[in-house]
Amino acid sequence: MIIVSGHFTFTPGHDDAIRVAMIDMMNESQKEDGCHHYRFYRDVETPEIYHVYEEWESHDHLAAHAASEHMKVFRAALGEIGVQSREVFKREGGEPLKI
Repeated sequence: MIIVSGHFTFTPGHDDAIRVAMIDMMNESQKEDGCHHYRFYRDVETPEIYHVYEEWESHDHLAAHAASEHMKVFRAALGEIGVQSREVFKREGGEPLKI
């Protein structure tokens, strides 16, 4: 299992555009082979920050996602919205253990 997590910081005032871009990205990504989970979450203390959390079956599935048409659309939307910072990390994990 490949886990991707991180956060984006946006210039204030673009809430509607951010929401539309992220909802489209989540919906399209969840349709992809190998995608187990794909969500964005808004930070409760700092509303300009959005967190991303993804789970992928393999590196190949994640690579296909990175090359997908909806990823190109999402990147273009982020460019128009204005991202102040972006930190996203990839980790390899095992089977989930319920705690």
